Amino acid sequence: MSRSLVVRAPGAYGLVTGDPPEPGPGEVAVRVAAAGICGSDRELVEGTRPAAFVRYPVVPGHEWSGVVAATGPGVDAELAGRPVVGEGFRNCQVCDRCREGAANLCSAGYDETGFTRPGAFAETLVLPARLLHVLPADADLRAAALLEPAAVASAAVLSARVEAGERVAVVGAGTLGTLCLLMLRLRSPAELAATDPRAGRAGTALACGATRFESGPLPAGGYDVVVETAGAPGTAATAIALARRGGRVVLTGIPGQATTADPAAIVGGMLTVTGVFGAPPAAWAHAVRLFAAGLLDPGPLITHELDLTEFGRAMDLLRGARDDVGKVLLRP
Repeated sequence: MSRSLVVRAPGAYGLVTGDPPEPGPGEVAVRVAAAGICGSDRELVEGTRPAAFVRYPVVPGHEWSGVVAATGPGVDAELAGRPVVGEGFRNCQVCDRCREGAANLCSAGYDETGFTRPGAFAETLVLPARLLHVLPADADLRAAALLEPAAVASAAVLSARVEAGERVAVVGAGTLGTLCLLMLRLRSPAELAATDPRAGRAGTALACGATRFESGPLPAGGYDVVVETAGAPGTAATAIALARRGGRVVLTGIPGQATTADPAAIVGGMLTVTGVFGAPPAAWAHAVRLFAAGLLDPGPLITHELDLTEFGRAMDLLRGARDDVGKVLLRP
């Protein structure tokens, strides 16, 4: 028998026990080692996630690591027993966006593990084998559970095209922001500043490579590259204001309400502004490559590890916004 956490409708969830799902043609079954919880999971539970990006009932869990337990027809049987992570977007592979490598923008419509398909808040997860990224045999699966947000951070860093010696700022020092710091420091910036109104995030940000942390404003127009990761009202405008004329801004946070940014600042400053939605395969490959090489270790960002039965407590930890709460993992 296999356990899973099912959200039947906003505010209604519980553990379900049944036969473990079997992989079909082209699929694998993964024994989940760890699954991370993020703000989008909270939105799913509370009913604030946009209707186009969720399908109830659903097993959440899009950040995960595990070991291949079984392979379906047409899948290399040697994958069994291998440690893996996997992309979430169930792309069509044939539309123009997929063919150009932007599978996260698949024209067939939004379809993602943990939101429209059963996710990893379960003992067993079934997904297409083509979405897997195989890890080294001795990989730390606890830390590997953060490779999904690391892939998003990778997409942001790759989009930023940071060159050695540039001044870089990161807006927001949550999980995504600190993962960006871990990757950006590998680019040898002259300055790597972080800003977050939560002063208690300073220690983590500095440990992840920031050379400066401010809970208040950073110098306006002082940075060649600015990466926004918070998705809070006003943070996009803050990021644009921090960029020098001719600078580059990457927006990764998705605010829960409409926000405004000054088009005159973008045009007059001749800024390049790029958005990041999820992670394309290339960003996944980059994050996994750094992890496998020992250049990216997200493990220290994990502060809590809970059983599936403690899902309610995990949600409370997310709501509390405490400085001592970093990444929360469920261990099915």
